[in-house]
Amino acid sequence: MNIPYELTEVETLVDLLCRRSCLHSNKIIYSYIKNGVVQESLSFRSLDCKARAIAVQLQDCSRFGDRALLIYPPGLEYIAAFFGCLYAGVIAVPTYPPKRNRADQWLQSILQNSKSTLVLTNGDILADIKKYLECGTTFEGISYVTTDNIDIEYAKNWNKPQITAKTLAFLQYTSGSTSSPKGVMLSHHNLLHNLSLIYQAFEHSSESRVVSWLPPYHDMGLIGGILQPLYAGMSAFLMSPTCFIQQPYCWLKAISDFKATTSGAPNFAYDLSIQKISQAQKETLDLSCWDLAFTGAEPIRHDTLERFYNSFSICGFRKQSFYPCYGLAENTLFVTGKVKKELPSVAIVDTDSLLQHNIKYSTIHETTKLTLLVSSGCALPEQKIKIVDPLTTSLCLPDQIGEIWISSQSVASGYWNLQVENERTFNARLPGYDDKFLRTGDLGFIHENELFVTGRIKDLIVIRGLNYYPQDIELTIENSHTALQDNACAAFSIEIDNEERLVIVQEIKRTYFRKLNIEEVISAISHAIFINHGISVYAITLLMPGAIPKTSSGKIQRSKCRLKFIKKEFGSIAEWIQSNNISSANNFNPCSTKDHQHRLMIKDSLQTWLVSRLASYLKINVSTIDVEKPLSEYGLDSSVAISLTCELEKWSGLKFEPTLFWDYPTVKELSKHVSMHSTNHL
Repeated sequence: MNIPYELTEVETLVDLLCRRSCLHSNKIIYSYIKNGVVQESLSFRSLDCKARAIAVQLQDCSRFGDRALLIYPPGLEYIAAFFGCLYAGVIAVPTYPPKRNRADQWLQSILQNSKSTLVLTNGDILADIKKYLECGTTFEGISYVTTDNIDIEYAKNWNKPQITAKTLAFLQYTSGSTSSPKGVMLSHHNLLHNLSLIYQAFEHSSESRVVSWLPPYHDMGLIGGILQPLYAGMSAFLMSPTCFIQQPYCWLKAISDFKATTSGAPNFAYDLSIQKISQAQKETLDLSCWDLAFTGAEPIRHDTLERFYNSFSICGFRKQSFYPCYGLAENTLFVTGKVKKELPSVAIVDTDSLLQHNIKYSTIHETTKLTLLVSSGCALPEQKIKIVDPLTTSLCLPDQIGEIWISSQSVASGYWNLQVENERTFNARLPGYDDKFLRTGDLGFIHENELFVTGRIKDLIVIRGLNYYPQDIELTIENSHTALQDNACAAFSIEIDNEERLVIVQEIKRTYFRKLNIEEVISAISHAIFINHGISVYAITLLMPGAIPKTSSGKIQRSKCRLKFIKKEFGSIAEWIQSNNISSANNFNPCSTKDHQHRLMIKDSLQTWLVSRLASYLKINVSTIDVEKPLSEYGLDSSVAISLTCELEKWSGLKFEPTLFWDYPTVKELSKHVSMHSTNHL
């Protein structure tokens, strides 16, 4: 295991921070930036002291091995609380402040699975958290600990708990809003092993610098953006995910200003940067310092890498800096990555051969339909990767697509409280091998020792870098309208214009045929998905009873549904697909007016502007937007909602809740609220 020389004999993350605090006490490790300015910082010593003080408080009100939800707004308090749990022997359960209208179900499902007895938060949001949590019976007996007011003098009373490399450090939940969440059990040894792999593959040193806007409750943000800097002894500059969504320029400007050497994100972030960063903004950027731009967590698109390089090479960005990689929470995080400073490898394959799971290589000059696959790099010697036929569980032939299996010390011990699934997923066996393997559920092949990921067996849906479990979305749909048949829905994604989009196929109850209001049903489905999951639907197909393919045991065969949808083989009752019409831009722009009285704007004028901006963002015709229909029907998702909220704030000089578009889901309701808000302010 490759480790920095000063970390020999370090067995836990607690040992790691204590060692760093002794060796480099005053070095700043974490800085939180907002609007390009450092708002707060933590040195190794100050983080160590805060963690000890929090641990003392936790040890007074909990037992070793208790679980604690971490619910914090963006900032560094989350990091101190996370290490406070480690220092107390309490198992951290990272999460985030819930959104209105969907918090109860999501948090109740996490609490029900983890059996958490503690909630760690700060005083500013404590009242809101209590209001969300205490509306459900699951939350009885929960203790709240605010960590922003703990006396640092408590640190002197800390007693190190009896933790070892095998001790469970935290639960990394892989589901965002699920009724049956999966908490990956990660030990201190899992984390230190994977951190060593990242350190080696990324060629990090104490002089490296990281910029990250990735959410700290997801594996890439927590392990890659927070724990890896601690392991390497380097500085990290952190920012809010909302800041990036509102202004992607902030991400690249932070890299430029703070001379970051490492930063990265899912594929969609590079696309968003291409779309949103202007030529004038590019002229302020110097990206020559950025020598590792990792991309993972969703399909890596060759076209995106090319367009990003073409857009930002004038800023000093080098194509060799791209670092495609592959990882998953069940393996802690990192699995494979390319050789640093080499160009990403690309395989040109016949598209039809991909559908047959047999790779046929081609050249760019062929006349057949081609697909360019970006390599996710190689595994380091400490990990074994095998491509296995998921049905026969035998090794695949070279250049044959199969399931990716992993044997590594980074592989977690399993999912919390899911023993039956753990046996299948984490204890797979291959003939001739003594090792146990993790079945990833991902499809791929190995060519010239490099891994190419081609899809997913597990039905996980990845949109804009976020994971959505289809069964969660299907449950939401099932409860959205009485006309919908139970256990007769399939949610999956398809690629549209180089982007994964959500598709729903749903059976209708036979008793509703004569009285079916198709528009009402379509509206109910799309609105429910947006409210509960924050994403828009690309297509909805309503079917006759019995049309959904199922296994003999009654399980939905989502892959078959996807194929039938693509081939247009469903005999549907009705089908709705988002319009691809380009909006005709409206010149009205309240953001540009300086007339104070115009802030008392006529509601119709605000509606006109909202319709225009929505049409522009969503690429639909202005005339198709009904001000009384839920915006989710037109393809509104979280990123567009945040961007529009930001525009409204700039115009009005007021602040709105991030949940604005969830709370007022139609143009009519939204314009009425904003107009009244502006009038009251004046």
